[in-house]
Amino acid sequence: MRVKGWGLVNFFAGLLCLFLPGLAKGTVTDFSAGLRDSAFFVPDGSCLEAEAAPDTGGMDSASAPVPVDSLLLLADTLPSGRGKPKKEWSDVLFNVKVGGNRKSQKPKKPKKDGFLSHTFAGHVDRTFERKLDYSIVLVPSFSREGSVGIGGMGAALYRLDRTDSTMPPSDVSLSGNVSIKGFFYVGIVGNTYFKGGKSRLSYELSFNQRNLSFWGINYDSCAARPAIDYTRWKAKVNAYYDYELLPGFYAGAAVDFSYNAAVEIDDVSYLDGQERSYILTGLGLSLQYDTRDFVKNPTRGVNILLRQMVYPEPFGNCGRTLWRTTFTANYYQRLWKGAVLGFDLYAELNSRNSPWALREEAGGMYRLRGYYTGRYVDNNLLSAQIELRQKLFWRVGVAAFVGFGSVFPSFKELRPDHILPTYGVGLRFEFKHNVNLRVDYGFGRGTSGFVLSLGESF
Repeated sequence: MRVKGWGLVNFFAGLLCLFLPGLAKGTVTDFSAGLRDSAFFVPDGSCLEAEAAPDTGGMDSASAPVPVDSLLLLADTLPSGRGKPKKEWSDVLFNVKVGGNRKSQKPKKPKKDGFLSHTFAGHVDRTFERKLDYSIVLVPSFSREGSVGIGGMGAALYRLDRTDSTMPPSDVSLSGNVSIKGFFYVGIVGNTYFKGGKSRLSYELSFNQRNLSFWGINYDSCAARPAIDYTRWKAKVNAYYDYELLPGFYAGAAVDFSYNAAVEIDDVSYLDGQERSYILTGLGLSLQYDTRDFVKNPTRGVNILLRQMVYPEPFGNCGRTLWRTTFTANYYQRLWKGAVLGFDLYAELNSRNSPWALREEAGGMYRLRGYYTGRYVDNNLLSAQIELRQKLFWRVGVAAFVGFGSVFPSFKELRPDHILPTYGVGLRFEFKHNVNLRVDYGFGRGTSGFVLSLGESF
């Protein structure tokens, strides 16, 4: 702040020094120098400090230091002597130390974010400032398998190294659902990226009880038999650890445990002589090329995965050693603003005559959407799909998909008339930063249905 007319200001400042003693302790060495170096300041009631005026060396009596108490611009800011000042000071023009009679205030601590902030502002990336950036929601739910219910979901993003902005954030989600048809689910799913960005861990722990319609354990039976009712329990624990050998190239190890039981079934002959419950424990290795920018919601990159699992006979109750091969190929391409086109090719192949608990089911949340889960079952699954995702505004987006697939006993027995088409549309809501709450409605051969999930289908 610059003030012209130094002599006139010095004159009035001298008058203030004579008639207004005792306000505060201070010294003015050179009014002109003080004004030239002065700054605008809005105090919060604490003491105000400015730089000390420079030492001028030998001075005559005209420029000698003049003791003052305070130099103010507005008369109504002066203390009355009977209490606190009527108005806080708004300008300080001189480099003097001013001590008011108000007690200094401690800086206020920032308010902690509450539930509403975590939930309704959850799309903002706070992983660099929070140890755990979470959001929670409780909503009604509906599915063909479970009917009407209520579900809760909590999702969180975090970073093990908050100084590294090149790594994607780790994620974890906890969800649960209960429905009027006796459907019950609780599970935790996550991806952890370790410091240095060389290794990562993907995991899932879940338990569900499902009261479902059941047609059999192979495609021909499912196509010919009428539906019966059965209640299935499934407990699942799996973990996949990957280490980056070269940029984008990963080698990994896997462990998979599951317990499956048909606790109630109307007609046990639909199991074709197999046991009603199975315990399966598998170990595996994988090779992967992965350049996706974010696993939960990729917008660019390639993902090619080959994983081989072995289920040794001593680690289960099926009486023999089993194997499973998984192949995934994904490609993501940005188009225009807010648009991403994704391609997905997927195959899961199992030992011949695998137990029903290890067989593949058409339908579900990820592939062949729109089909009732378990409407078609067999040893192997092959599917392909394309999806266009478009962000519209704020946190809202839409999607459209089309694809096909089939379950089959072996490649020799894969028939063209067993190929199942699928297509549909979806709505997206950005629940967390780059993590979408997904609602899809899919159509298939003589069937259709809703899918509700967190994260994209592929």
